[in-house]
Amino acid sequence: MSDLKAVPNLTPVDGETQKKRVCYFFDSDIGGFHYGPGHPMKPTRIRMCHSLVMNYGLYKKMEIFRAKPATKREMTQFHSDEYIDFLGRITPNNMNSYVKEQHKYNVGDDCPVFDGLFEYSSISAGGSMEGAARLSRDKCDIAINWAGGLHHAKKSEASGFCYVNDIVLGILELLRYHNRVLYIDIDVHHGDGVEEAFYTTDRVMTVSFHKYGEYFPGTGELRDVGVMKGKYYSLNFPLRDGISDDNYKSVFEPVIQSVMETYDPSAIVLQCGTDSLSGDKLGCLNLSMRGHANCVKFVKSFNKPLLLLGGGGYTMRNTSRAWAYETGVAAGVELGPDIPVNEYYEYFGPDYELDVKSSNTDDLNTPAYLERVKRIVLENLRETGGAPSVQMSDIPTMPIDARMDDPNEDEDLIPPNERRHMRLLDSLRQNDGELSDSDDEGEGGRRNHASYHDKDRSEMNGSHRFGIGGGILTSGHAHTHGAGPSAHTTAVQILSSAAAAAQDTMEVDTPPSTAGDANGSVPEAPASEGGSITQPVEPGAPSTATASEPPSEKPASSPSEAKPEEPKPETEAPKGAETTPAQPAETEKMAVDPSLPTPSTSEAPAS
Repeated sequence: MSDLKAVPNLTPVDGETQKKRVCYFFDSDIGGFHYGPGHPMKPTRIRMCHSLVMNYGLYKKMEIFRAKPATKREMTQFHSDEYIDFLGRITPNNMNSYVKEQHKYNVGDDCPVFDGLFEYSSISAGGSMEGAARLSRDKCDIAINWAGGLHHAKKSEASGFCYVNDIVLGILELLRYHNRVLYIDIDVHHGDGVEEAFYTTDRVMTVSFHKYGEYFPGTGELRDVGVMKGKYYSLNFPLRDGISDDNYKSVFEPVIQSVMETYDPSAIVLQCGTDSLSGDKLGCLNLSMRGHANCVKFVKSFNKPLLLLGGGGYTMRNTSRAWAYETGVAAGVELGPDIPVNEYYEYFGPDYELDVKSSNTDDLNTPAYLERVKRIVLENLRETGGAPSVQMSDIPTMPIDARMDDPNEDEDLIPPNERRHMRLLDSLRQNDGELSDSDDEGEGGRRNHASYHDKDRSEMNGSHRFGIGGGILTSGHAHTHGAGPSAHTTAVQILSSAAAAAQDTMEVDTPPSTAGDANGSVPEAPASEGGSITQPVEPGAPSTATASEPPSEKPASSPSEAKPEEPKPETEAPKGAETTPAQPAETEKMAVDPSLPTPSTSEAPAS
């Protein structure tokens, strides 16, 4: 029998006192934007992360929303009118007519002009604003928008690949309902745009852990603490190259613990830039995936409304790994180590594991240095004198209120003949005690049914790891580990080709022939070394290969051959046809499908 089982990919996190209501924002259009050839910022990473989230089955643990893109009016709550108008007008076709404006708004080099620039910024800002709005109205406990976190954008200036500062817009939405908001930044770069926006107020405290010293953007010194009413409400923790998980934890948790006790915020925004991970193309720190996710877990433990945002991260496979894992942390589950098959499966080779390990780079952050900086940061925090008071006032009315008050305003647009529209399915959340064996639950098929048609599926959950060379393509062909669609052969295509070939084989009316007599009878298999005896193959079922011989299946025959005929002598052959030696059955099977390459007859099929 087949050993096909549904391997559990989600494990509940130990110590979870209460389950969180999680809202997850994703717009499928976000992955279609491109900064340009050679640019390190690639929005495709967000789609890769979403592919992992869906194939791990995390959609069962949270609500999924597609936020409405932010309007120009909503963006101008922070940005200047002329800057937003400029972003809405400029395109690659007319950019030569705006040379002066490009220089004024710092658009052109790090922040290039590309097709859909304004739409891309609108999607990013819309997810953060709607996530903040749902938190404020107690519709969820954690809101996630990995398309957000663009923390470098200024009021009238683009900077560091960022055009519209969705973080500031989200915090402004939170401030309508919350007295104090805490902003935490674990990106390798200093969150200068957010700090500058709230540099003179005590209603937002910004805490940034970043690389400092001859590094973009050059701000975030230890002595930058805010001015006027906001003095000592901006905390910066400058780091040196190569900080490890243990050292990062030794400074992050004490500082954030003291901030929570002193400032007592009613909502938290956490920017989860993954360029602080080991191996990032632009970063220089040395955090592992679990060391990075520990920050999310620690901040979540305070049980405050939490807005999780993306940010930097320029090694796409590591960024998507970390954000998918942190989505599971927010939902209260830990993802399994083996990455499920998805449309970007080749990116995660050659190990296909959900992990980003630290390297052996030197940690230049000595214990004495970290202790001295931590002492100064905590001294600055004590200068605040406790949580500031906020004057009571009426909540101002904004355009987003109409969408929050009537979230089903587009309900009439759902096709009436469609029984379960995708919008309804996205809003469903599976209860912890709910059990299901249905095919669409993301668990790799029904757990209580064995499949005899698709042998490759059983190999996936066994000792063999399914990859580029898995299934029928192992015969005489070198493995290719191309990056995504450029390899022209994806894991999903291999899976579908193997299933189609197996299905065609099963349509033969006559029993499959093996190495037996001329009548197609199967001889009794000899006993193996372990003493077990291979069972004879039943008619209509594919033959099972032993460890010493390749699997053999008869290719699908034409309709004329499906009729039963009398066995003919082996010497009899059609007139004019050449008698050729029999080829291996695996080669015959591959030759059935003209789209698949045929291996050389001199190479034996892989066992």
